[in-house]
Amino acid sequence: MSLVRIYECLCDETRLRIVQLLTRGPLCVCHLQAVLEVPQARVSQHLAYLRDRGMVGCRRRGTWMIYSLPEKPGAELASHLACLQDCSVSDKRFRADLRKLKAIGSDCAPAGATT
Repeated sequence: MSLVRIYECLCDETRLRIVQLLTRGPLCVCHLQAVLEVPQARVSQHLAYLRDRGMVGCRRRGTWMIYSLPEKPGAELASHLACLQDCSVSDKRFRADLRKLKAIGSDCAPAGATT
């Protein structure tokens, strides 16, 4: 992935927050929506943008679409993701997002659902 493509993906605050949350592990749209407090359609649009550019992947788990970062990111992307994780400690918005994610958990299937 080229540096220009990486920066195109990360230049939007919502996409940057999504990528930062995905550094913690795979998540479904419902969790991203809950943490970001934006409409599902907006989250899905940003995820489609990131997916089309190879920044995230997705897989189906029952009726849920689970999004994740690439398993083997290139050196440029890996460096930027590491920097993003480091910055999340000092950035107020990122810390708040991580607290919300911890509070809601990361199991994408609601209680009683089958996957």
